[in-house]
Amino acid sequence: MSSSSSEMVLHRGGCHCGEVAYEVVAPSHLHVYNCNCSICTKKQNRHFIVPKSRFKLLKGAEYLTTYTFNSHRAKHMFCRVCGVQSFYEPRSNPDGYGIMPHCLDPSTVTGMTVEDFNGVAWEESMAKETSKQSSSSILAWSKLPQDQA
Repeated sequence: MSSSSSEMVLHRGGCHCGEVAYEVVAPSHLHVYNCNCSICTKKQNRHFIVPKSRFKLLKGAEYLTTYTFNSHRAKHMFCRVCGVQSFYEPRSNPDGYGIMPHCLDPSTVTGMTVEDFNGVAWEESMAKETSKQSSSSILAWSKLPQDQA
């Protein structure tokens, strides 16, 4: 996993009303995916991916509602009070979370690199990602390097 030579920092984020709050350890310069699948297009969902071990829900589990569709593998969690999805469990990385950078407190974010992901052709796109065999693959983002486990 490449962090664009960016230091790892503790980000804090959450929903609009404040009922859901979390911390996530991730680079200060974020590698963000812009997916064009049906739900990401409707929600304008840009996200970066982290291993579950780098995410901590601080409050609001009782306010989270989960939406699934199609394969039901992705878990789209959102606040039942304000409706904001600030993180979710992606189909591509069930061992990680997709975090919405616009839901983070901006003081810890130094920049973003945005990469388009063709979610309309999800299976084809994932086959390409699987064949990359590199740290730049979307699949690598929820994996911890051995020295950081």
